Amino acid sequence: MTQRVGDQRNLRKYSWTALIIVAFVVLLAAFFYYDRQNRVSDIIQAWGIWGVFLAILLMAAICMTPIPSEGLVIMFLKIFGVYEGVFFAWVGSTLSSLVIFVLVRCYGQTLMQKLISPERFNTVDHWVKGKGSFGLLVARLLPIPAFAVNYIAGAMPSMELWTYLWTAAVSMIPYYVGTAFVFLGVAQSTWLWLALGFGALVLFWGTGYLLNRRRTVM
Repeated sequence: MTQRVGDQRNLRKYSWTALIIVAFVVLLAAFFYYDRQNRVSDIIQAWGIWGVFLAILLMAAICMTPIPSEGLVIMFLKIFGVYEGVFFAWVGSTLSSLVIFVLVRCYGQTLMQKLISPERFNTVDHWVKGKGSFGLLVARLLPIPAFAVNYIAGAMPSMELWTYLWTAAVSMIPYYVGTAFVFLGVAQSTWLWLALGFGALVLFWGTGYLLNRRRTVM
């Protein structure tokens, strides 16, 4: 009976998550459809610093959830340009890490247990306890969503804020740079940028996969 209730709760949770992701994808698709002539981008750019502020807050909010942020990153690149778009996305993701750290420290294990599976917790815990700050950096490269690693690392009593933040900030750089290269390759029809972007993303994901496989074998 207890297991059935738990399964129903998980089903509702995943259903809501799926619904939110679908709604987010629809909104992104609508943006790119209506922004074919850069009309929406021009409006957002006209907001000046407020447009930047709202963009960073939106990225921070998305990065605190299981919703993939890739579409939002590409939207930033289209609106603000490659350099500013990558920077604003990076600032937003780093800000989300800080907010998660504060939330977990205030609400403790209860919040994390509702969002994170024991398997993911054990994987990150293994790397952090075995290698310290370098282990946390490695854990952030594993095929585990960044928001999950943030919740897990923030819940560890021994975790220092500086170690938590610099690993979060550094680990996102190669991913965002790779995404920017892919965007440039598609936007400018340049195979060099496209190859560099896919190469960087494959290297990023491949490193995480190999590290995770190594940990499983060990």
